[in-house]
Amino acid sequence: MTSASLGSDWRATAGDRELIKTFAEPDFDDSAWCSLPVPGHWRDHVDFAEHDDSVLYRHPFTCERLGWGRRAFLRFDGIFYFGDVWLDGDYLGTTEGYFTAHQFEITEQLLSDERHVLAVEVASPPQRDRTAKRTITGVFGHWDAMDDRWNPGGIWRDVTVHETGPIVIQRSRVLCTAATAAAATVRTDIEFDAGGFPPDTATVIVVVSHDGIELGRAERDVVPTQGTTDLRLEVNIADPPLWWPIGLGDQTLVNVEISVLAAGAESDRAHCRTGLRSVQVDDWVFTINGVRQFVRGANAAPIRRSLATITCADVDREIALALDANLNLLRVHAHVTVDEFYEAADAAGLMVWQDFPLQWGYGRSARRSAVTQARAMVDRLAHHPSIVTWCAHNEPLAVDVTADAITPSVAARVGASMLLPSWNKSVLDRSVAYAMRAADPSRFVNDHSGVLPGPASLGTDSHLYFGWYWGEPDQLPSALRAVPRLARFVSEFGAQAVPTTADFCEPHRWPVLEWDRLEDDHCLQHRLLDQRVPVADYASFEEWQLATQRYQANLLQLQIEDLRRLKYRPTGGYCIFSFADPHPAISWSVLDHERVPKLGFHAVAAASRPLLALVDPRTGDVHVVNDTQEDYDSARVEVHVDDDTRSFVGAIEPDSLTWVGRVAVAGARSVSTALVAADGHEAIIHRMVMLTSPR
Repeated sequence: MTSASLGSDWRATAGDRELIKTFAEPDFDDSAWCSLPVPGHWRDHVDFAEHDDSVLYRHPFTCERLGWGRRAFLRFDGIFYFGDVWLDGDYLGTTEGYFTAHQFEITEQLLSDERHVLAVEVASPPQRDRTAKRTITGVFGHWDAMDDRWNPGGIWRDVTVHETGPIVIQRSRVLCTAATAAAATVRTDIEFDAGGFPPDTATVIVVVSHDGIELGRAERDVVPTQGTTDLRLEVNIADPPLWWPIGLGDQTLVNVEISVLAAGAESDRAHCRTGLRSVQVDDWVFTINGVRQFVRGANAAPIRRSLATITCADVDREIALALDANLNLLRVHAHVTVDEFYEAADAAGLMVWQDFPLQWGYGRSARRSAVTQARAMVDRLAHHPSIVTWCAHNEPLAVDVTADAITPSVAARVGASMLLPSWNKSVLDRSVAYAMRAADPSRFVNDHSGVLPGPASLGTDSHLYFGWYWGEPDQLPSALRAVPRLARFVSEFGAQAVPTTADFCEPHRWPVLEWDRLEDDHCLQHRLLDQRVPVADYASFEEWQLATQRYQANLLQLQIEDLRRLKYRPTGGYCIFSFADPHPAISWSVLDHERVPKLGFHAVAAASRPLLALVDPRTGDVHVVNDTQEDYDSARVEVHVDDDTRSFVGAIEPDSLTWVGRVAVAGARSVSTALVAADGHEAIIHRMVMLTSPR
C-alpha cells in the first residue's frame, strides 16, 4: 500500500455557471486562474477574501500506471463543505461534511494513463435562515463567540492517492469497550470492499501491541463478496497497560494494526493509537477506570478560525495552557478540530468532551446528513482515549437574535424553545444521539447541551450566566438550591472581558470607540458589558480594559468555588465559557487570540487547583477540596481575615470535600487561606473573592 499527497498550489477561480460545464475537461485552459494552496481556505487568499459562492479547483498530477490486481483511490480528508469531484473529465461523485473523509475509486483512470487532471467544485453556502440551517458546520455557521460571517470554504485537509491490492478497507472504527486492571477488550468494526472481482479468500487480522510487544490479536478468514462487507473483531488483552487522565496515572497508548490479506498477500492496512480505559458517567459524575474524577474544564473554540493553518505547535501550546490552568478537560465546542489536537490530548491525559457540530437551530432537511455525519465523526475519533463523552447538539434553540436585541417577547420565545418539545430537541437530537450510541456504546452520549428541566425533559447540563445575561455573580448558589438538577454539571458560565492584546479596539478613540464594528466583527455584547462595567466610569481605555478583566476574573473564581463546594453533591464538574479566542475578539475567553492571558486565566488556574482551601464569602464556611487520590492525615488550614488568623488541623481524604470550620467575613477587607500538608508540601495560598464591584 502506498499513498501520495496531492497537496500543493492548485489552480482556482470563482464558480460560474458556464465554467462549471467545461472546467473539468482535461484540456481546459486554466492558465489565467490564480494559485490557491491545498490544504487551505479560500478566504485566506486576497482574491477570495470576501467570497461566498463556489470555487472551482484544478490540479494536474502524474501517477505510475497500476499493476495487475492493484486498485487506487482518491481520498479527501476534509472539504468545507460540499464538493463535486471529477478526474480526467469523469464525474466521481459528491461530498458533504467538512470533517469527514471521502474516498473515490480511480483504478480505471490510473490503468489507462499516467497524466491526470483533478477538478473539484467546492461550495460553502452561508445559511440565510439561521433558525433552520441545513449545513452541519456548528460554530462556523452560527455563533456569538466568533465572527461567523467569515466563510471557511475550501479543501482544508490533505488530498491523497492511495494504492491497494484487490481488497480495500473503506472504513474502520476502534473502541475500547472494557478495561480493568485484569483485562481489556478492543473492538474493531471494519468495512472492506472487494470490488467487482473479489478474490477467493481473504483474511482480516487485528493486532494490538505496545512498545513492540504484542498484547493480543484477532484473526478471521472470510469469503469476500462483490461490494462491501462488514466485519467485527474483538481483541482480548490480559493485564492491560491502562490509560489514565492527568493526575490519576500514566497515559499509556497502544498500537492497533488492521490488515486485510488477499490470497495470502497484504492488500490494505489501517493503523491507529488508542488507550485502554473505561468511562462511565452516572448522573454527570465521571468515572475513569473505576476511579471518580471531578471535571475542571473549559469550552474550547477553534484554535484558529482557519482550521487548515493550525500547526502542531499551536496544538501543543493549547494543551499546555489548559494544564497550566489546572484543567483536566476541554470541551470541543460545537465543532470538530484537527486530528493533531486529539492526539496531543491523548498523550497529555487531558480529557475531551466532543460536541457534534450542531449549534442552535436547524431545519428538517438537515436530519439525514446529520445522522450520517455523526456516525462518521465517531468512526474518525472513537479510538482517542481522551474523548470521554459525545454531545449531539449545543443549545437546540431555533432563534437568531443578538444579545443586545433580546426583548421580553424574544426572551419568552427562547425560554419556550428551551423548555417545551421542539423538532430540534425531540427529533433531530434524538436521531443524532441514537446514531452515536449505536456506533459507540462505550461512552456517555448527551442528547443536547444547555436544556433546562421542563415538560419535555429532565434537563441536561446547565448554562448559567449569572452576572452576565441575568442576575448577579453571587446568585448562582441560590439558583442551584432552588433547582438542584441545575447543579449536576454546569457547562457554560462566564462574562466578557476586553483582551490584553487590544489594538483592534483602536484605544486612541476612547471613549468613543466604534461600538458597532466591535459588535459586528469582534463579538462584543456592548449593552451587557456596559451594564456590568460602564464605560462612563473610567477615564481611560486601559482602566476600563482592566476593570472588565477584574469583573470576569472575580465572577469565574467565585462561581468555580461555588461549584467545587458542591462536589458530587450533586455537581460532577464544570466548564467555563470560554478558553481562547480564534481571532481578535472581546469575548468570554480567558486567553486572547495571541494566547495572552486575561486576569480570568489566572483566576481559573487558582480556583481550579486540585487541592485547595476555600472560604465562602457569604457565610464564612471553610472547606478543603481534594481532587487528588492522595490522603493527607494531618493538614493545616490557616485562614487570614484582615489581621486575624485562625488555624484548623485535620485529615483530608482522597477525592473529597471537607468542611473544616467557619470564620467571620462580614465587613472584611481581605480574606486568604494557606493550606499546608503534613508531609511538608509548600503552602497553597488562595485569596477569597470579595463581593464588591470591580471598581
